[in-house]
Amino acid sequence: MLITRIAGNVHEQALPAGTHVETITVPSAQLVKRIQRLRTDHDTEVGLRLPTGAPDLRDGDILSLEGENAIVVRVEASDVLVIAARSILEMATVAHTLGNRHLQAQFFGADSEYGAEVMVVQYDHTVQAYLDSVRVPYERQERVMPVPFRHSEHTH
Repeated sequence: MLITRIAGNVHEQALPAGTHVETITVPSAQLVKRIQRLRTDHDTEVGLRLPTGAPDLRDGDILSLEGENAIVVRVEASDVLVIAARSILEMATVAHTLGNRHLQAQFFGADSEYGAEVMVVQYDHTVQAYLDSVRVPYERQERVMPVPFRHSEHTH
């Protein structure tokens, strides 16, 4: 089966009652790949070839909906540090320091599922050691991230 478009997302539109769902579980880093070979939990092989400019895959994306059968993407949880600085100055200092390492970060507001203004980065023991040394509050968590972390390209 070759898939060339995303048919929707189960978090935005419910599947019809009685739909048989097969899932493809992928790590967050794989969400950015436009062309890949995947396998469902029912051992169905799927070829994915999304056009240039198509959005990255997201948790809940419906890759196929044919009759009473659907194939849905599930994203593996990522090991992350949820950083909850106590002030804008503290957050700016942390963001600057981590930015110098070209570490990707995602930011969330108080109205998010975190319930606070936080910065989320992929887990790294050196970042954890830095946060401990400067006494900035954080939690290590397993989270399905809404957007994949991307490697930062950089030149001087």
